[in-house]
Amino acid sequence: MMAPARVLVVDDSPTMRGLITAVLNSDPDVNVIGQAGDAMEARNAIKQLNPDVVTLDIEMPNMNGLEFLDKIMKLRPMPVIMVSTLTHRGAEASLMALEIGAFDCVGKPQPGDARPFGDLAEKVKAAARSQRRFQAEPPPLAPTSANVNPAAAYRPGRRVVAIGSSTGGVEALIAVLQKFPVNCPPTVITQHMPPTFTKSFAERLNRLCAPVVQEATDGARLEIGKIYLAPGGDRHLQIANPHAPCCRLIERDPVNGHRPSVDVLFDSVAELAGRNAVGVILTGMGRDGASGLLKMRHAGARTIGQNEKTCVVYGMPRVAFELGAVEHQFPLSSIGEEILKITAARREGSE
Repeated sequence: MMAPARVLVVDDSPTMRGLITAVLNSDPDVNVIGQAGDAMEARNAIKQLNPDVVTLDIEMPNMNGLEFLDKIMKLRPMPVIMVSTLTHRGAEASLMALEIGAFDCVGKPQPGDARPFGDLAEKVKAAARSQRRFQAEPPPLAPTSANVNPAAAYRPGRRVVAIGSSTGGVEALIAVLQKFPVNCPPTVITQHMPPTFTKSFAERLNRLCAPVVQEATDGARLEIGKIYLAPGGDRHLQIANPHAPCCRLIERDPVNGHRPSVDVLFDSVAELAGRNAVGVILTGMGRDGASGLLKMRHAGARTIGQNEKTCVVYGMPRVAFELGAVEHQFPLSSIGEEILKITAARREGSE
């Protein structure tokens, strides 16, 4: 039996610190061992208490959460969960935090929230258990002729690519999609994140990657050179129309606790595209996407899972692998190239 996850709560608001502490201490497998009101207090507390996990407010006096997170990741890498307001500004800051190396982000509660801070305790426990080696890493490179495959070297075939990810997915998706050339295969993605985050994330991916990246809209035609990110909120992303494949956003209850759900996306890809598809499951908590990926494999699709060593959380990929849904596991650094090998026109008809 594992010892409770030891947590340091950092927020400039005493009220917010009290709320976070109460939520976390209500879980018997989590123990808040200290609180801090700013970066200086937090630095001293980290040295004295050696917590397993830190929850960190983004907006703080003297030194904001992003600056402090950057220092943590450079000087003493450890799991950090950011606490942010669910606004456009908060989304941008949260995405930056995830790229710097934060384990995950949660939103501050809004009036009427039935579950303040949502699954924060589960994320804290996952962070404490994580096999990830928290090491300072350089930020992803913007696409250049040196690090993006030129269109002349890659000819897309008829396949569509479907990717599912959750905790750790921001960094993972950037790593994968930056390998894609401007004429990449049509790609649909479901990444678990709050509704206000997906537009900002799509815009950030569009700046960092060679292809066009956009939030999926209902009826958007799947085209070569375009990547479609499921919008967060009250609808699931599917693909539809076998004669002119397109995105379809459907209203439906959450699946596996998520909306949008990776399983819903993968199920539709299995049905519509069959063997003309590639399914990829990346880092994330839980099991969403595992059964859908199995359906894709049974339909003749090629399937890829991120390996344990490179996952922030080896949850979704583990369940998919244990179900037999994953044809091959690869380290994150290789997945982009493997997708391109499978989808290149020269491979069509040879498998």
